[in-house]
Amino acid sequence: MTERFKALLLHQGDDGRTLCEERVLSAGDLMEGDVDVAVEATTVNYKDGLAITGRSPVVRRWPMIPGVDLAGTVKASRSPLWREGDRVVLNGWGLGETHYGAYAGLARVRAEWLVALPDRFSFRDAMGIGTAGYTAMLAVLALERFGLSPDQGPALVTGAAGGVGSVSVALLSRLGWHVVASTGRPAEAGWLRELGAAEIVDRAELAAPSKPLARERWAAGIDSVGGATLASALAATRRHGAIAACGLAGGMDLPTSVAPFILRGVALLGVDSVMAPKALREEAWRRLAADLDAEALRRIEVPIGFADIVVTAGAILDGRVRGRVVVTDVAQATRV
Repeated sequence: MTERFKALLLHQGDDGRTLCEERVLSAGDLMEGDVDVAVEATTVNYKDGLAITGRSPVVRRWPMIPGVDLAGTVKASRSPLWREGDRVVLNGWGLGETHYGAYAGLARVRAEWLVALPDRFSFRDAMGIGTAGYTAMLAVLALERFGLSPDQGPALVTGAAGGVGSVSVALLSRLGWHVVASTGRPAEAGWLRELGAAEIVDRAELAAPSKPLARERWAAGIDSVGGATLASALAATRRHGAIAACGLAGGMDLPTSVAPFILRGVALLGVDSVMAPKALREEAWRRLAADLDAEALRRIEVPIGFADIVVTAGAILDGRVRGRVVVTDVAQATRV
């Protein structure tokens, strides 16, 4: 008998609005792939919020099962890379955008998209990290490849109370950086200090239009906001420093000039987590296993149920969620 499971399915209404419904599917309804993964846990990212609410054209194929992250167990493999029972994690590769995603009991994906889940992490841990935490680690690696280290000065983290930001604060602090955390939520200052932030600055300080060059304040930075915030971060970066950019919560525009780049030798490092090569993904997950403090991860995680995904998607876009949302009951909630 063909196994059946529940899934969230996005489709477009006659008026162009994005609609999300729970459906019962079978393995035969899934898209092409050579590995079937029983989904144990997933998460809700900012991008997932955009997809579910339709506030941005994230979904490029209809209908679509959303969810860009999953952690689970290989149920069947038609590839020599994986065997039944392997514990795996998947971030990006168009999951939830062009390929059926994680908000279902079963996902069929390409073998090369998967990474072995480090033994240290549970499925819940993996999604407590998720694309946001894995992206934060890619940003740290980019800063290190550029040659930056804690002895060169402070590190700025924008959007610090969000998913990328909170993991960035925890990682940079653990690695010895003096972390300057920028947030628009002053109530989260104590929580950010628990994660390792040494200073808290108000988001408004960076969101306002800046001069081409400002007083030099930090040697490095991880920015998940974009827009005027990224421009301000660059203007205040020390000579020969760098900002790793990995998000656009504040907009896709960049109202800056060439001044930071040609007068101070500042670098803007782009971080692509969606299509990153497998070797880089594996390095990021190895480093996460080595450098992410277990207690910090507990503080970052916000557990929810599968039934809470849709309402949480809207809350994330409205800035009402801190840290990393973890959907812990996927296997049970999608059982038919």
